[in-house]
Amino acid sequence: MAYRIGVDIGGSFTDFAVLDERDHSIRTLKVLSRPDQPGSEIRTGLAALKERHGITPEEVGYFTHGTTVGINAVIQRKGVKLALFTTENFQDVLELARLKIPHIHDLFCRRPAPLISRDMVFPIAERTDRDGRILQEVDRASVAAAVEGALAAGAQGIVVALLHSYRNGTNEARVREIVVELAPNLLTSCSAEIWPIIREYERTITATINAYVQPKVINYLESFEAALTEMGVGVPPRITKSNGGVMAVDQAKAECVQMILSGTASGVIGAGFIAETCGFPKLLSLDIGGTSADVAVIRNGRAEYGTGEIIGDFQIFIPSVSVTSVGQGGGSIAWIDDLGVLRVGPESAGSLPGPVCYQRGGTRPTVTDAFVVCGMIGHGDLGYNAVKVDVEASRRAIGELAGKLGVSVEDAAETIIQIAISLMYADVSGLVSRFGIDPREFHFLAFGGAGPMMACFLARELNMKGVVVPPTPGVLSALGGLVADLKNDFIRMLYRVLSPELTVELLDAAETLSREARAWLDREHGAGLPHRLSFSGDMRYQGQSFEIEVPLESEWVRQGDLTAIRAAFDAQHERVFGHADRRAPVQMINLRLVIASPTAKPRLLPIAAGTGSPAPRGEVSCHLDGSDMKVPLYRREDFLAGQAIPGPAIIAQDDTTTCVPPGMRVDVDSFGNLVITPASN
Repeated sequence: MAYRIGVDIGGSFTDFAVLDERDHSIRTLKVLSRPDQPGSEIRTGLAALKERHGITPEEVGYFTHGTTVGINAVIQRKGVKLALFTTENFQDVLELARLKIPHIHDLFCRRPAPLISRDMVFPIAERTDRDGRILQEVDRASVAAAVEGALAAGAQGIVVALLHSYRNGTNEARVREIVVELAPNLLTSCSAEIWPIIREYERTITATINAYVQPKVINYLESFEAALTEMGVGVPPRITKSNGGVMAVDQAKAECVQMILSGTASGVIGAGFIAETCGFPKLLSLDIGGTSADVAVIRNGRAEYGTGEIIGDFQIFIPSVSVTSVGQGGGSIAWIDDLGVLRVGPESAGSLPGPVCYQRGGTRPTVTDAFVVCGMIGHGDLGYNAVKVDVEASRRAIGELAGKLGVSVEDAAETIIQIAISLMYADVSGLVSRFGIDPREFHFLAFGGAGPMMACFLARELNMKGVVVPPTPGVLSALGGLVADLKNDFIRMLYRVLSPELTVELLDAAETLSREARAWLDREHGAGLPHRLSFSGDMRYQGQSFEIEVPLESEWVRQGDLTAIRAAFDAQHERVFGHADRRAPVQMINLRLVIASPTAKPRLLPIAAGTGSPAPRGEVSCHLDGSDMKVPLYRREDFLAGQAIPGPAIIAQDDTTTCVPPGMRVDVDSFGNLVITPASN
């Protein structure tokens, strides 16, 4: 087995990154995605790898895959019809949620309708108290009545989320036993098994999202496995997780919520790998694909992590890479509303039919078409020759909008780009405020098919330090899945004041979590693998409503060093909020453990050095910053380390196009990254 393959299936393209274990080199490929035929893009990609690079499926020894199928089902509300079984008299948990409006500055906004409507919520007679004592065992008749009602209403799955099951999941397990007995064809999920956290709504919505996407995810993964088997790949695939790790397919089928941010997290991990290897200490990853633009904060090669990420209209409370969707993608559709105002997105043309210029049936103009009309792309085939660009088709589509607006085709196209950039600007401004960072100290790491195309325009508006474009930006998410470690999270609810009485329970929780983590690694990925264990605690001052996560040294936890744990919390609280009360009682709500086992990594080698500037391949007419101008066109493979060019410039390569506006310059570092900065720097 000589090759390790990472695959990222996006809305428009499916990306392949292949690591040759013999020399640690990387090969890349893009093919068109086929959401109408799951698995077909895998067959197409593997066939293309064999044809172009001589890589046969039998030589594949490791296969990882990131996908957006789960998150897309939630965003588009195309999951299954569910019923919720909850403790009697607590049926309003999803309706009440947290009584917060989604957008605090919009007084007319409404909270989204829950994924499970109130008429699909059924009471179960049972009760567990906050300490985990069962006060009332499950009443079988109430479960039978709930199953009967759910089936009559057309439920395709059941979510069981009972009061205080984070302490003791016995009653939830009993409810599922009865459901399986009475309706064996219904998929049934228990909240305590999905993610056993305190707070009723948070645990319930996380379990609900898991069940909502589960049938679609299972069907998708089974099609994916069948495609690999049919093509002759002899190793089981692994799936990238929201936390930046990878897991086995069976775990992904059971714990779908753990892969809800699968594709997005892969990109951030790939960006972190580039940042750490190439020495960029402060980055904002900017992943722009066909549907959306996503940003994450990366410091010293490490992404920010957290819980409570927004998935469509809802939060999920599992550990995940902190990624914020900040706007539209290359396939976002431009349109004119009833008031005659030009709008961009949120609807996307996706892979089918795609932008008009792709000649795949699209008729509505997109951001990509706007770049085509402005002359910045369309000077060659896109996506490793998967798409031939029809410039005239883009001009006709945007010409219809231009006619309604009374402006030229070029001005309409540039306005579409400006609207897309302004929408991203507003959201990125909020992100940098949330994390307390100064954009003047950060570069964008631009990737995805449209990231390098749009990044310089956004960086210019934000007054950022610059933009970094890696050698293969169009397939960085696939590379991220390839370099991701085997990884899983474990949690134990304690809910105790940090006092000597906690010591025994803390030691027991640490030992139990460690044992569960090692058993998971041995079971899912093979015995004896090297690994590291990382502890953290969800902690707060007694009386606070919410807690913060505090990294903890293993020695502190295993030795019960409460003094060191308390000091770490005070320091973290001061860093996050600017103050600490070192005399107030502290509670540890949860003890967390992450197990990670490293995987093989590619070796990024320096490229050949040169001087001066590469010769352009030609000159193209562009409409930039309100003016028509001639812009040099370069090929990425012509650049050598140490070379530099001034903007404006267009740099084409197989997987994307980099657009450099006037007033910026490009320098090539020793690893072949394009470092784009304001010319005055």
